[in-house]
Amino acid sequence: MSPLWLLLDRVVTSGNLTFIDADGRARTYGDNTGPQVVVRLHDKPVEWRIALDPGLAIAEAFMDARLNLEQGSVYEFLELLIRNTQRTGPPGSARLLDRMRYATRWARQYNPVGRAARNASHHYDIPPEIYDLFLDPDWQYSCAYFPHENVDLAEAQRAKKRHIAAKLRVSPGQDVLDIGSGWGGLGLSLAQLADARVTGITLSNEQLRRARERAKKMGLDSQVRFELRDYRKVEEKFDRIVSVGMFEHVGVNHYQEFFNQVYKLLKDDGVALLHSIGRSDTPGITNPFIEKYIFPGGYIPSLSEVIPAIERAGLVVADIEILRLHYAHTLRAWRDAFMARRDEAKRLMGERFCRMWEFYLAGSELAFRYQGMMVFQIQLIKQVDALPLTRDYMVEDERRLEAIEAGGGQRPRLAGT
Repeated sequence: MSPLWLLLDRVVTSGNLTFIDADGRARTYGDNTGPQVVVRLHDKPVEWRIALDPGLAIAEAFMDARLNLEQGSVYEFLELLIRNTQRTGPPGSARLLDRMRYATRWARQYNPVGRAARNASHHYDIPPEIYDLFLDPDWQYSCAYFPHENVDLAEAQRAKKRHIAAKLRVSPGQDVLDIGSGWGGLGLSLAQLADARVTGITLSNEQLRRARERAKKMGLDSQVRFELRDYRKVEEKFDRIVSVGMFEHVGVNHYQEFFNQVYKLLKDDGVALLHSIGRSDTPGITNPFIEKYIFPGGYIPSLSEVIPAIERAGLVVADIEILRLHYAHTLRAWRDAFMARRDEAKRLMGERFCRMWEFYLAGSELAFRYQGMMVFQIQLIKQVDALPLTRDYMVEDERRLEAIEAGGGQRPRLAGT
């Protein structure tokens, strides 16, 4: 019997999964509950590869059309596998590979300046039209903030920016550093809503080009400047520092270096905010498919890996908020939008890219629903009296910013002034 069939016999105890091998033989697994998923394999070698390294081989087989879904979606297939492995645990070969990957993760997460730039370019310097297919109009490529589940993606991304601005407690004329500024949306919003002066840094040429174009078009290029610069190369001091969706690219080897630099660049009475994906369990490894094809050099940390580096840098944790299912909702919206315009993506990048991207968006959403992924926002200060005694100011400023955005308010003052 094929090692893959033996593996599936042990792992898949619930659901409704049918595998058809390269010879046309079908075997069904599970307890016949839930949506039916029918998978066809097109050659024998892929059976062995999946049995030995399912975390990577399933993704690669789907990308290369050596594995096809004849019934059901990629999302349903992965959900079935994930929910079953939560009960039975991963197979022995996968556990062994995971231990080996953990033991060598320092090498893959070694991200000096040059390598960090290449890693960023791998993901972000693709044709920008791809991102236009599924992101909101502001091109926010990080977890949105859903005050309630009926909010659409564009409003949830605006709410995320207001939420961050309120935690930063930005006031007019302050200098803000945005580490990993993306396509410029957050920096431009901080300038518009809070009249701040913003410096945004990125390692992506494509992001830099678009961010500068947007600033010029909005008449904010004298107030918001974007630069192609590594965070380790910044020397100026700032009143506020923010980093959204960039820390996942730092690498566990460089956490101390990152927070030491934040301490160095933050003024004594300043406030910093770190927004990053995290894991709610113990330290682990990057999913091998994500590491190889999507975010090379990336890693999702546990808080237990982050907090010690913050403490050693001399920074004070003023507040931590955990956003649990917000990224799952964000990824669902991205995947729906991408699949609705998949034909356009295929014309731009080809079928293999579309399969890769569909697998990436589906698997990432499921990670937040079932595998302990979350988003944390850590507010950092140097002086214990840099912020008010209670968190009430966050709510007050967030509401004031919402009124400004709606055209019914004035630029924000600090809460209580």
